[in-house]
Amino acid sequence: MASKLLRGVRADFVKNCNLTVIMLIVDDLQTYEVLRSAEAEHIIEENMTTSDKARTLIDIVINKGDHASTVFVQSLQERDKYLCTDLKIHIPSDLSTHEASVSVPTGEPAWITPCSLEDYHQIQTEAADIYEMKDKVSRKRLAIIICNKDFKQLSQRDGAEVDVCNMRKLLEELGYYVELKKNLSSEGMESALKDFSRNEEHKHSDSTFIVLMSHGVRKGICGTNYTDVEDTDILSLDTVFQIFNNENCKALVEKPKVILIQACRGVKKGKTLVRDSASSTSVSDTDVPLSGEWEDDALREIHRESDFACLCSTTPDTQSWRHPKTGSVFIQRLIKCFREKACRYPLEELFRQVQCSFRDFPDQMPTKERTTLTKKFYLFPGF
Repeated sequence: MASKLLRGVRADFVKNCNLTVIMLIVDDLQTYEVLRSAEAEHIIEENMTTSDKARTLIDIVINKGDHASTVFVQSLQERDKYLCTDLKIHIPSDLSTHEASVSVPTGEPAWITPCSLEDYHQIQTEAADIYEMKDKVSRKRLAIIICNKDFKQLSQRDGAEVDVCNMRKLLEELGYYVELKKNLSSEGMESALKDFSRNEEHKHSDSTFIVLMSHGVRKGICGTNYTDVEDTDILSLDTVFQIFNNENCKALVEKPKVILIQACRGVKKGKTLVRDSASSTSVSDTDVPLSGEWEDDALREIHRESDFACLCSTTPDTQSWRHPKTGSVFIQRLIKCFREKACRYPLEELFRQVQCSFRDFPDQMPTKERTTLTKKFYLFPGF
């Protein structure tokens, strides 16, 4: 019996489960109507420590019986198979009640095109020029999605839930454990990002994704308390970069930090009319190469801000477009590009191809911001 199985591993689960996995399981159990919203809020918000959250979660599930316990175990198998192995728990397939399992049935195409062994070996010939990928067994990739849909004075962002669902699936298919936060003020967003940046498990990661979805203005990303009268409750892009830079986030030094932002950056239309005439521009070379001798030492200097890749959904001062039922154009096209082409192209080429996909949509143009990758970053789906 599944509930009896959980009782036997309760103490070890409470001791060993981390906060990220707890959050993911709570989200899963809400999705499949095992937990009510009030129960989820009680688990996350009214328990101070990770152990308290884990203890409350498993006790609630056990008390709900075998169906809830079965869904819980299957969620844990998907979210942290290594912990399941340590706990020695498994739900046989004939007891399965988890209708939305993400595993791909035999014979059906993969949701995201995997990197072929041939392409993998070919890319590895560039080893000196690509970011290191940690072994799949030992790494712990983390990502965070913050999505603001409901605001006190601004319009509701209908379709945002579709963006969250699809982006989360993409990141999970790429091997990331996704932490999801919803409807936060600018202060809440900053606090959530700081907590995420301090996660010790980044030490075992080779990269991270930070995805922010909200209303936006030229100055930054709107919190749920934003008012256009006072122009307050705004999270600036500078703050996001500062939280994850090499000075403040040591665990992610020399690891790619990918920032994706779905938000307006103003109210202007993106398109204009142009003449089909040639124009010339002059370029002046003002770059001065650095020179000097470098010495090995126990300490070394690195730039405060490096290894970032940021793609905003639109150019400064212009609008970003979203459909109330199918989600934003930017997220849709980015996911399509990653699903089809991450198997062989590095991240900056994926960004370029996302931009190219907007040639038929002149109202909007995704824009790279402060990208400081020093090597090529391959996602290697399937590896």
